[in-house]
Amino acid sequence: MKSFKRFSAHRKPLKDEKGLFILSENSIHQLNLNSINPVEVEETAREIVDAAFKVHSELGPGLLESVYEECLCWVLNEKKIPVKRQFEVPIVFSGQLLNTKLRIDLFVNQSIVVELKAVEKILPLHQAQLMTYMKLTKTRLGFLINFNVPKIKEGMKRVVL
Repeated sequence: MKSFKRFSAHRKPLKDEKGLFILSENSIHQLNLNSINPVEVEETAREIVDAAFKVHSELGPGLLESVYEECLCWVLNEKKIPVKRQFEVPIVFSGQLLNTKLRIDLFVNQSIVVELKAVEKILPLHQAQLMTYMKLTKTRLGFLINFNVPKIKEGMKRVVL
């Protein structure tokens, strides 16, 4: 018989005055969405696209997602753009904080969700996953990037909520 991981009823989600989650340093924490400048978000988006082109042009298709993730982070860090890898997103169900968390591949400049893939074909499920992450982080912009394509332009999808 399969046992299910239970969550403890005493763990209430901690939220700030704007209703955003406050957890550990590696997960959602006091995101001040009012301080996010739309011009800065667009500049960051351009840098993400440029970084993906750089990584793909040097490595090409056929590697593991984790390789592309590390390289993309390296390029963004070189550009002094804040990026968090495997960013944990809590799940609240019926008002309770679950022990299980989702992991976003990259959370860039506290304003853009980047979901990376190295697959033969992007499926609707992949886009749904990105959109869910965007809703949970209350971000409006996200990228779904599949590196397993001959031209990276064919593997990039910009999603706006």
